[in-house]
Amino acid sequence: MTHETCLGGDSFLRGNQPNVFNSRAMQFTTLGTTGLTVSRICLGCMSYGDPKWRPWVLDEQAAQPFFRAALDAGINFFDTADMYSLGVSEEITGRALRSMGVLEEIVLATKVFWPLNDKPNMRGLSRKHVVQACEASLRRLGVETIDLYQIHRFDASTPIDETLAALELLVQQGKVRYLGASSGYAWQLMQALSISERNGWARFVSMQPQYNLLYREEEREMVPLCHEMGLGVIPWSPIARGVLSRPRSQTKGPTTRSTSDQHSDRLYANADWEIVDVVERIARDRGVSMAQIALAWLLSKRDVTAPIVGATKPHHLSDAIAALDLVLSAEEIESLEAPYTPKQVTF
Repeated sequence: MTHETCLGGDSFLRGNQPNVFNSRAMQFTTLGTTGLTVSRICLGCMSYGDPKWRPWVLDEQAAQPFFRAALDAGINFFDTADMYSLGVSEEITGRALRSMGVLEEIVLATKVFWPLNDKPNMRGLSRKHVVQACEASLRRLGVETIDLYQIHRFDASTPIDETLAALELLVQQGKVRYLGASSGYAWQLMQALSISERNGWARFVSMQPQYNLLYREEEREMVPLCHEMGLGVIPWSPIARGVLSRPRSQTKGPTTRSTSDQHSDRLYANADWEIVDVVERIARDRGVSMAQIALAWLLSKRDVTAPIVGATKPHHLSDAIAALDLVLSAEEIESLEAPYTPKQVTF
């Protein structure tokens, strides 16, 4: 299924990507089988908030130029979560987009699940927490409706029917426009889709999985399921928390995040370092950054809607935008994928 609808009068179809068109330098597509138009780069806003939460996080003043640069580049898709900087990320994101952008054109996404504190009913996906968390996110973002409201994880302690009924309530109340999920097993997603369909409820339209050259387990079941059921795929950690952007000899040390991110150590302790070497070689041969190669590989995948890119330095955004026009050869893709070995599923 393809269409050549365009913004700004310029149509664009690339490779095997369905529903891709561009406006100026930015490419746009639809989120899954919805009519929602999103840029093919999503700005991840975990990097903006309170440095006390994570040392690599930028405060509001330092974050503002990145929102401006993203909007100027045509990015209209922004992803945050209530737990990022314990709510401060939503506050900063909301203020920036309200003051710099046109909300009718922007797709604003946030998430619910993780706790903001250790008090009762402040985590998970119970009806009480989902509704209260959404209302709190609306206040922090300063908007009346969240475009894409996502469960940050599936909740084994809450019946999925209860969660989905709560999300349907939010849609019916006009507090949420679309629903999405993040990081779970394919059977969990299929169960949720089935229950929503059986009850005539709004269903998930997107999945936000971990997906990059170093972690491709989602290709086995989750990505094919999203393709079959018409869900958009918006990968988090597209350059493996920076691991794919530097030669392996520089994996630790050059950035605050690389030296302090214990989550990265857990996710990529058993990475196939030969892949990093191939990324470095192709980047050198092409005369581009390693991040561009890693993102171009992900963007070449049929079912990927928009990688979620974090940016704390200007070149992070420019690399992501440049990757949109970087088309890898079949031989380059094969060499990037060949060293991969199966991994334990991690969320």
